[in-house]
Amino acid sequence: MQSGLHFQHRLHRPSVSQTVGMAALNLPSYKERAAILGIGLLGNFLIANGFDYVLYPWVIWKLGPLHGAAVMTLLSFLICWLTLLFYDWAKKDWLGIETIKGLRDYAGNSRMMRALQWAAAKGEAALLVVLSIWTDPFVVVAYFRHGAHQYNGMTARDWRIFLIALVIGNGYWSAAMFVGVSAAEYAWSGISGVLP
Repeated sequence: MQSGLHFQHRLHRPSVSQTVGMAALNLPSYKERAAILGIGLLGNFLIANGFDYVLYPWVIWKLGPLHGAAVMTLLSFLICWLTLLFYDWAKKDWLGIETIKGLRDYAGNSRMMRALQWAAAKGEAALLVVLSIWTDPFVVVAYFRHGAHQYNGMTARDWRIFLIALVIGNGYWSAAMFVGVSAAEYAWSGISGVLP
């Protein structure tokens, strides 16, 4: 009786070759994956650097540290939320975020990799802080989501992570930009006083 049930169960299970064939049909080709990743990384690089190194310091300089931080936090919220909506809608890992989840096992030696490894060893709270400073709330949420390649919207836990990352990241970045803008203003006033 036992062997009969086992035999019947094996009839309904796909073979290894069928499973591999189905997986091959569902996975994008290497070239398509490289193109998606290349375009995604380039687009994110341009948007993130324009936001972080052009718009952020300009808004902090024009509006001051408090009003500038409030405006940029709101803009960061909108941009990252819209990016999450697009990420879930497109159902493509166009930034390689699912690969980022492998950082826990990465043995890199750069300062950032050592900080990430230290934070991962300390627990999720420390990793949340380090990732929030290192990258934007969209990437932080995508990293902390349960499962891989699910693209199923935001849970209450995801929203908490998103908002915490938003506050930590924008608090850090606003302070850094205020110090940078203040140093640039001080240096400019010193230079302009010397120049005729």
